[in-house]
Order: sequence, then C-alpha cells, then structure tokens
Amino acid sequence: MNLGTLLRVLSRAWDLLLPHADFAYNKALKCTTGMSPFKVVHGIDPNGPWDIVPRPLDQRLSAKPNQRVEETKKMHEQVRDRIEKINATYSAQANKR
Repeated sequence: MNLGTLLRVLSRAWDLLLPHADFAYNKALKCTTGMSPFKVVHGIDPNGPWDIVPRPLDQRLSAKPNQRVEETKKMHEQVRDRIEKINATYSAQANKR
C-alpha cells in the first residue's frame, strides 16, 4: 500500500483515523526490506488486536539484553543486505536501457 493512497482515503475524519493509518502503514510488510518499518526500527512487530495467540518459542525475543542487541544487529544486517540486493536488481534493469 502506498502512503499517498492511504492518506487520500482519509479525506473524512482524517484527524480521528490518522493514528490507525499510522499503525497500519508501519505494521505492513514492505517489499524492499521484507519487514515492517516498525520491526526494522524496534526489532519486533507491534501487537494488534488480532495478535492474541502466543508466539512459538523459537520466535520469541530474548529477555537477555546482550542477546537482544545481537538479534537486532543481525536483523539490521539482513535488512541492509536485502535493500542492497533489490537496489542492484533495479540498477541492472535500468541499465539495460
């Protein structure tokens, strides 16, 4: 979903709907990173009303601060690698012409 499109839909009562739009946009997966903007920044996806099912043990975040920092660094490296790969693909397509 494009942010401009999302904001255009909010023409009526936008002041009441803006927090919901912000939440929806920041929770949505982005093609470039394969993650939501919220997860890239904070390391986890925000819980929504539908997220009441407990996560499997292998998907839970570590309670230890040092391990949490390492998990976040690893995730940021994965995001950086994915963005570089997508940019290389776009560059290759643009340079064909």
